[in-house]
Amino acid sequence: MSSAPRRPRILIIGAGFGGLTAAQSLAKAPADILLIDRRNYHLFQPLLYQVATAALSPAEIAVPIRAVLRGQENITILMDEAVGIDTKARLVRLRRGSPTPYDHLILATGSAYSYFGHEDWPRFAPGLKSIDDATRIRAQVLRAFEEAETCEDEAARRRLMSFVLVGAGPTGVEMAGALAELAHAALARDFRHIVPKETRILLVEAGPRILASFPDRLSQAALRSLRQMRVEVALDTAIEAIDEKGVIANGKRIAAATVIWCAGVSATPVASWLGVAPGPGGALKVAPDLSVPGCPEIFVIGDAAFITDEKGRRLPGVAPSAKQQGHYVGDLLRRRLTGKPAPPPFRYRDQGQLATIGRARAVADLSWMQLWGFPAWLLWGIVHIYFLIGFRNRVVVFLNWFWAWLTYGRGARLITGERKFDSTGSE
Repeated sequence: MSSAPRRPRILIIGAGFGGLTAAQSLAKAPADILLIDRRNYHLFQPLLYQVATAALSPAEIAVPIRAVLRGQENITILMDEAVGIDTKARLVRLRRGSPTPYDHLILATGSAYSYFGHEDWPRFAPGLKSIDDATRIRAQVLRAFEEAETCEDEAARRRLMSFVLVGAGPTGVEMAGALAELAHAALARDFRHIVPKETRILLVEAGPRILASFPDRLSQAALRSLRQMRVEVALDTAIEAIDEKGVIANGKRIAAATVIWCAGVSATPVASWLGVAPGPGGALKVAPDLSVPGCPEIFVIGDAAFITDEKGRRLPGVAPSAKQQGHYVGDLLRRRLTGKPAPPPFRYRDQGQLATIGRARAVADLSWMQLWGFPAWLLWGIVHIYFLIGFRNRVVVFLNWFWAWLTYGRGARLITGERKFDSTGSE
């Protein structure tokens, strides 16, 4: 009696927007799917800054991967981390488990913040890529106000109440606006010895304008909004050093107890795993069907992939782009496994870009319209609630936003995690 033929194995590394969409697109594929991620949850990264500024709690923007894919019978989920690939043996090496074989491989490993070769800067200027990052920044921000409340030295108090954000892309702009609302509204009446409205928030950008990927008119509208919110914006200003005292920019010392990195990113080391020369930002240049040249069984999607549109511009590292790529690869593999013709080359459908600055302040660049102010802010809220995974998450986030709209309140103002001190009381 002969045994049934082995079903093809599709291995997906990463459960972000691209990887999760690919897995869902393969729900009815005649294959066994193995999804590997170092965390057990899918994170809605566009709202991480709201966790960092105490507007939302972590559980409101994250959902367990197993809960999302509970009804998908052909998938197995493994919590581990890929550390290398053997393309000849078709094996993925894992940090904890044994090497895992694959017939088809989808790499959706994302990106990390790039500090441009300054390996000491992450210690003093954390980035914002994970829930741990967000809760760490939230604790640092809130602790700065608590320490300022008991500080008797005026210079030290000013430093504690000064915040520097490096990079004026969407993350930096949204963080600056959210910090301004936290300091100038939510905390305004919480303290007795300090005045949170006197908080200094400085957004530093090396280029000539903020939101460089947006049209100039929207960039200027966002700049006006930030300045109306008493955010200082320093353009054409390069960061030269970052330490425990603050930053040095254009030769001048800026004292700040909290520095947050919102600048460039680099792809995870997918290219080095595959022995391929990386493209811009460490990303891997892929074929028109998102496969790796010379390895048609391997696909790279999301931030780890270098893909250009018909005008030669690199696709933006945003959720809609990753989701479209994940859906495309899932459809391609499903067709390949069932003997159907391959789809045409991947083509990105530009759905525009959004950035919020604060209460009723946002900018929206759509393919057919540009919006700013309240209409853009309303659209931003609708889009983000729509893309949140899980009915409960959508409802809770909507209620929190509505409550904040009515009261300026932020309910997640918790300082979590203990600071370590030595016997002298120093950190």
